[in-house]
Amino acid sequence: MIKQMLIAFQFLTVIPVKSRMTVSEDDIAKSSSAFVLVGLVQGILLIVTDYLAGTVFHQDLIPALILLALVLSNGGFHLDGLADTFDAIAVKSSGDLEKDKEKRLSVMKDSSTGAIGTTAILFVILLKYLSLKNISHFTPFTYYSTLLFMPVISKWTMVVSMFHGKSSRKDGLGQIFINRVGLREISISTLLLILIFVLLIFSFSRFIYDFQPVFYLVLLAAMYILCRLLVTFFNKKFGGLTGDTLGAISELTEIAFLFMVIIWSRLSI
Repeated sequence: MIKQMLIAFQFLTVIPVKSRMTVSEDDIAKSSSAFVLVGLVQGILLIVTDYLAGTVFHQDLIPALILLALVLSNGGFHLDGLADTFDAIAVKSSGDLEKDKEKRLSVMKDSSTGAIGTTAILFVILLKYLSLKNISHFTPFTYYSTLLFMPVISKWTMVVSMFHGKSSRKDGLGQIFINRVGLREISISTLLLILIFVLLIFSFSRFIYDFQPVFYLVLLAAMYILCRLLVTFFNKKFGGLTGDTLGAISELTEIAFLFMVIIWSRLSI
């Protein structure tokens, strides 16, 4: 598992992980089982950022610094994928499905970012900022558990999407994951996620509501369904998934997670 973790950190973050191990394509795909652990480290980073920023800056600035820490920790990797994906989605249909797919994939591969991609990034960051600002007024447990789980959930949804999706390209790093992630990887990833949920509930039982476990069950079901819908949508638009669409899924599911926390908390008050 250590080898998979090191590869996962190399793939998902800018953390300088040095290793002399020989890495095969199967090793890269198996590292997806440790994505949740990478998300956990990022979640802890967000909590630390909140604490340090809170000692110096105004409360309105803290969510922005938290998001900055999240973006910097992965080098903007997922935001870049989001922008490329939305630029490709914006390509107008010509009526020929196959030609449209090829053109969209070509646009996605272009290194430049268009107006639609830039707009997508702006709205995603804005929605995350406003959501975190909203959640900061809830109970401390709700707020800090949200910071912890936001990157954890998004990493898990990437694995779910890899498992159910197919690659739209024959080359690229994305297809290594998409074509090789199997039942073993998604099972380990899901078990790790559930274990984190359970540990959190038992460790902070006096701070949570009795229905908190129900929320986590609903959350997993909702995120799973959302992944299946996104995979289906991207199959229709691009003929499958790419590394960029996986980045887009990560960003979109983070927003969905934040919205679910807000809705659930409002209904529970």
